[in-house]
Amino acid sequence: MGQGGDRSRSLYAPAMRYFYAVAELGSIRAAARELNVASSAVNRQILWLEEALDLQLFERVGRGLRLSPAGEVLLAHVRRTYSDFEGTVAELDALKGLRRGTVSVATVESLAETILPDIIGTFRKTYPGIHVAVTVTSAQQAAALVEAAEADVGFTFDPPRNAALSVAFAHDLPIGAVMSPGHDAARAGPLTLADCLRYPIALPARGLSLRTRLDAALARIPGNLRTYVEANSLSFMRALARRGMVISFQTRIGLEKDLEAGTLVFRPLTDAPLQQDRFVIVTSSMRALALAPGMFFDHAMIALKDHLPTIDAI
Repeated sequence: MGQGGDRSRSLYAPAMRYFYAVAELGSIRAAARELNVASSAVNRQILWLEEALDLQLFERVGRGLRLSPAGEVLLAHVRRTYSDFEGTVAELDALKGLRRGTVSVATVESLAETILPDIIGTFRKTYPGIHVAVTVTSAQQAAALVEAAEADVGFTFDPPRNAALSVAFAHDLPIGAVMSPGHDAARAGPLTLADCLRYPIALPARGLSLRTRLDAALARIPGNLRTYVEANSLSFMRALARRGMVISFQTRIGLEKDLEAGTLVFRPLTDAPLQQDRFVIVTSSMRALALAPGMFFDHAMIALKDHLPTIDAI
């Protein structure tokens, strides 16, 4: 039965364990050697069991023992019980594993500022012993880390189509212009990327998924682009936007606190390439998640399904 079976038998009543060993090995002496106890101890347990059940469990055949019909029935019960108990022990081991597991997460910056801390916080309330390792990086690199088995779960945007990646959750978010409330472009009405180019802007650095979408829209706009600033940090660009210095660009993820406080305005852009920036959770399609990462993944899925509709409504 292996280690799990040995533990299952050791946790079961001694009389049943001794009966099982005698039934399997065919003699009290062989069972005593297997159990590392005296033969007299095995014999006492068998006699006690027969007396308690008021049934003969073995028939003597030469120097060995053979199960009686009652013994056959009891052996079948014991085997079923051991099998069920091994399943229970496996479940208990799984819970024990969750107390000391590890989860590695790769995420884009916007999620790391607001949503992911909440997800990890509520997860650790249930599983405080789980070690969670987080890498904040670009969308492209987050997907690459999952593909290379350096991260269990990735939170990213527009990952490449790759057979090694499994997209487990997807949610489309519009890219918008982000500016201070006093900015001239903050007034109501349709807004295009070309409208934003009349003012100083901040563009995300090349390699970020946002920049890929913005470049596709910029390619449709005639004239030379004059960029005020270019950066690989959304929080830095938001800081510039709060000061009224630039218009920056991103989805609503990461803007929650600013929008609630009224320190920034988000205006969706009408340009077609900017309507659907796809936020996804990716895992490896080449390997199954271990127990702790699997529990974290399930927790994150539930939390995001609850949270993202509120983001859309902002």
